[in-house]
Amino acid sequence: MNKNINILQERLGYFFKDKQKLIEALTHSSYANEKGIKDNERMEFLGDAVLELCMSDFLYDGIDLDEGVLTKTRAKAVCEEALDLYADKIHLATFIYLGKGEEVSGGRSRPAIIADALEAVLGAVFLDGGFESAYKVVEKIIIPYFDTILDFKDYKSILQEKLQSEKRTIRYEIVRENGPTNDKTFEAVVYMDDILMGKGLGKSKKEAQQNAAKNALSKEAKS
Repeated sequence: MNKNINILQERLGYFFKDKQKLIEALTHSSYANEKGIKDNERMEFLGDAVLELCMSDFLYDGIDLDEGVLTKTRAKAVCEEALDLYADKIHLATFIYLGKGEEVSGGRSRPAIIADALEAVLGAVFLDGGFESAYKVVEKIIIPYFDTILDFKDYKSILQEKLQSEKRTIRYEIVRENGPTNDKTFEAVVYMDDILMGKGLGKSKKEAQQNAAKNALSKEAKS
């Protein structure tokens, strides 16, 4: 591993006491499987919760809006598209450890991998320095782009809100996966009650679900 992670630490505004935590956060499962080491999936799980708490804290203190609006705003701030934007600003993709097959298939530009790595990094900061340190990183690399992410469209949330007002239930299913492990395409469908409302494709399950919701909304607009 010869990546200069000091550059990344400077961009984060945080220097790890235990740099191994940062290395683990940057280790994709494809690389971990090749080398027989730990991947970043557990840290991603933790970082997802850390990011939600940081954004909840920021929104609660800074925006005097009701719970529903706060929830929708937070969802925009932590969606995959937003995470990809934050990660791009610090060139996070260049620091991720990928297996050879994943590298060749374009994994370094795949939003799901990049977003997961950013969450894992936040999880690593939390483990290394606590919540205050994690919040300072969020302040440095995420909050400056808050106004930008407000323009993002979270189609799942929009559809959920619309159907809830009509007393309907909504559910998503992944109905198909195509391609090799390191280059899958997912197909999602969304149902209103038992009625098929939309379909969507994506390079991650989240992207496929978003596109299914977008498809459902476009059909609603035309009807």
